[in-house]
Amino acid sequence: MRLFLGVDGGKSATAALIGDETGRVLGTGRAGPCNHAAEAEGRAKLERAVRDSLAAACAEAGLDRSAIRFEAACLGMSGGPDDKRAILSELLATDQLIVTTDAEIALSAAVEAGQGIIVIAGTGSIALGRRHAGQLVRAGGWGYVFGDEGSAFDIVRQAVRAALRMEEGWGPPTTLREALLEATGSLDSNETLHRFYTPEWPRDRIAALAPLVDQAAGAGDTAAIEILNAAAQQLALFAASVRAQLWKPGEPAAIAYLGGVFESARLRERFRLLVELESGNRCGPPKRSAAEGALLEAYRAAGLNISPE
Repeated sequence: MRLFLGVDGGKSATAALIGDETGRVLGTGRAGPCNHAAEAEGRAKLERAVRDSLAAACAEAGLDRSAIRFEAACLGMSGGPDDKRAILSELLATDQLIVTTDAEIALSAAVEAGQGIIVIAGTGSIALGRRHAGQLVRAGGWGYVFGDEGSAFDIVRQAVRAALRMEEGWGPPTTLREALLEATGSLDSNETLHRFYTPEWPRDRIAALAPLVDQAAGAGDTAAIEILNAAAQQLALFAASVRAQLWKPGEPAAIAYLGGVFESARLRERFRLLVELESGNRCGPPKRSAAEGALLEAYRAAGLNISPE
């Protein structure tokens, strides 16, 4: 039996899929997050996440982990592949090893044949597009210091700025101030700001406050509505930038959205409307999971044009 492996190595969890040469998924497994390998204890966490998710997938498939050799394995890793390839080559027995980014496998899963655009907005943000094999274009993804526009972190950053402007008297009233004070246990917005500079509030914890902005917008808060509208606009601009580099005006292009930011119905709908203003665009959620996208890439590496079932 020819076996193939797809792995989505994310910041919150790792998912592994084992498939056969017909596209049938034999086993699935989940484990903990894949941290950056260069960080403290990062390598050990990476190895444990891959081993545990693969062991769970093998157990479900009824396969002996120690006796498996994959014809092709694709792993999409958060934080990029550069510091992980050598580690993964020691963990897996495979004829072909593809180590890429989590954004690329998400694109492979999101649209038919991996040809289209995906806009990802979670803690950070990025847009990625592909029309032909080897033709990959991106917009955004510069990190929270210089970019990540429209991301959950950026939404909270804008909320803090709105609260500070209100507190200093040069901005309009907003319920975001009280919401942030309550969520952080702060006495004023300046204290909230300083808390966010401490190790107790890492970037992902700050980003997790983004639903507060959605709740305030739902209650009619003008500042919150403007923040979400601006985030949707920025994410739509990412999609438009990628589209312009790969498609001519009016040509059909599939655009998918992914990430916690799009759990906001207000933001998601505005994003969809903005994206579909361009004639030929079709916008919707991903067709498959990122782990399925990784398995698809493993099949393609072996010359098989099949989809996981």
